Amino acid sequence: MSKQNAPGEPTGALTIRTLAMPADTNPAGDIFGGWVMSQLDIAGAIAASERVRGRTATVAVEAMTFIAPVKVGDVLCVYCEIKAIGTTSIAIGVEAWARRHRYKDRVKVTQGTFIYVALDEHGKKCAIEKPQ
Repeated sequence: MSKQNAPGEPTGALTIRTLAMPADTNPAGDIFGGWVMSQLDIAGAIAASERVRGRTATVAVEAMTFIAPVKVGDVLCVYCEIKAIGTTSIAIGVEAWARRHRYKDRVKVTQGTFIYVALDEHGKKCAIEKPQ
């Protein structure tokens, strides 16, 4: 589990970065919220699978908040931290920060908590091993 960073700084580990493209816009010209949510889910799944050391599936999204729009040309940087680990599930705190115009100011745009369940090779829930 990660330490808290200073205010105005991302919390957790940088998990993915991607460029917001024109094809991902909504009718208002901003990046579609569903695209942003999918990026958070991808990053959360990477963090969960790394900790579980196996397959995971998204089972819930809690407290997702869209704070500011993502614009075409922004680099979306997604940070993840483990919030809690249960017997078969893991909660990942996810934050998305946009680098405006690819390299300028960094702005927090979205945050949420994604819940994943660990799966065995047959796609059934399985216990998460405790760290040693």
